[in-house]
Amino acid sequence: MTSLRALLGIAAPAVLLVVVFGLTTRPERAPATLITLLPQMPYVTVAVAAALSLIFHRGRVVFTAIGLGVAYAAFDKFCAGGGTDLPARTVFAALCVLAPAVIALLAWMEERGTANVHMLPRLALVAAACALPMWIMATERAETLEWVYAPLGDVALPIATPIPQLGLAAFAIGFVAVVVAAAVRRSVVTAALAWSLVALAFALHASAELFAFPSAIAAAGAVLALAVLVDANQMAFRDELTGLPGRRALDEALKAIGRRCTIAMIDVDRFKDVNDAHGHQVGDEVLRMVASRLARVGGGGRVFRYGGEEFSVLFSGKDLSDALPHLQALRVDIQRYQMAIRGPDRPARPAAGKRRRGSAPNPKTVSVTVSIGVAARVAPNDSPEAVIAAADEALYRAKQEGRNALRAITSRREWSAIGVRRDKAAVFRGV
Repeated sequence: MTSLRALLGIAAPAVLLVVVFGLTTRPERAPATLITLLPQMPYVTVAVAAALSLIFHRGRVVFTAIGLGVAYAAFDKFCAGGGTDLPARTVFAALCVLAPAVIALLAWMEERGTANVHMLPRLALVAAACALPMWIMATERAETLEWVYAPLGDVALPIATPIPQLGLAAFAIGFVAVVVAAAVRRSVVTAALAWSLVALAFALHASAELFAFPSAIAAAGAVLALAVLVDANQMAFRDELTGLPGRRALDEALKAIGRRCTIAMIDVDRFKDVNDAHGHQVGDEVLRMVASRLARVGGGGRVFRYGGEEFSVLFSGKDLSDALPHLQALRVDIQRYQMAIRGPDRPARPAAGKRRRGSAPNPKTVSVTVSIGVAARVAPNDSPEAVIAAADEALYRAKQEGRNALRAITSRREWSAIGVRRDKAAVFRGV
C-alpha cells in the first residue's frame, strides 16, 4: 500500500504535465470551453493551493503559490506574444534565474506555519525576487540583462530553448536542491515544489506556444494543492514519530475487513523504565526501532501504532494459525536486537579511517522485549472491537506471566469467560 501511494505521488504530477504538453502541442484537441477558461485557470489553481496551505499551515506552499501567481501575471503582462523589449526580456530572465532559486530556498526552509513571525523571511524572499527585475526595468540596466543572457560557455545544447544558459543552470541546481530536500525530509509537499519547478521550466521553454504558460502554471498550482491534501491525509492517518499508520488508520481498516481476521496487540515491556533510565529521547528511538522491526511482519500483516508504546497488527483474511508464526518471529527479533545509545558527542557514524584499529565500539546499548496478545474472529458476528478486546486481554495475561511472551485467545469459551484458567490459551515464551 505504501509503495502504491508513493507511485501515485510520482505518477499523478507526471500525468498532469503530459496532459499539459499535449494541450500545448495539439490545442485543437482541447474542448473549446477549456480554451476559453485557460487564461484564468492559473489564478484559480494557485489560489486554491494557497487557500489549502493557509488552512493546513503550510507556509512554504503559500509563498510558492504566490510566486507562481506573480510569475504568471508578469509573464502575461510583459512577455505574452513574444515581446523582445527591455521589460519582456527582464521578466523572462527573472523567471529563468530567480524563480528556481526562490523555490529551492523555500524547499530547504523549515515549515513554520503561516500567520506568525516566521512568514517574514519567506515574504522578504519573494519580495526581493520581485523587486530586482522591477529595479532593472526602472533603471534600464540593459547591461545586466546582457550578462544574464550571455552564454556560460561554448556548449552545444541538444535542443533549442529560449531559456538562457544561466537559467538552465539555475533550474538544474534548483531542481537537484529541491529533490534532495524532499528525500531528506520525506515530504510530499517538498516533492511538489520539485514538480512546480519542472512545470515552470516547461512553461518557459515552450513560452512561444499560445497555451504553454497558462496550462503549465495551472498544472503546477494543481500539483501543489494535491500535495497539501495528501500531506493533510498523512498527518491524520500516520503517526509522526514512527511513520506507521495511526489509530485512525486502524479504525478505517477495521471497517473493511472480511469474515476472517486476526488482531494482535503488542506492548513494549517496561517502557517507563527505559524512559526513566535513559530519557525520553532514547525512549523515542526505542519506539522507532520497535516500529521498524514490526513493519517487517510477514503473512500479510498490517502494523499500526495504537497509542503510547502499544502497537496493533491486523491480519485480514487470516486465521490464528496463520498469524502466530509471524508474530512469534517478531517477538524473537525484537528480543535479540541490541540498540546502541548514541552519546551527545558521538557522531551518527564514524568517519572513514577515524576509528583506531582494535578500538571497541561504544558498549552502551539498550534492548527491550515486547509482549503480544492475539485473538481471531471466531463467529461472523464478532465485531472488530470485540476481537481487539480479546487480544488486549491476551496481552494482559502475557504481561502477568512475566512479559516477553505471546499469548493467544484460542477458544470461544475464553471469549465468553475472559480472565479464567490460564491453560486454555497457548503461550509462546522466550527463546
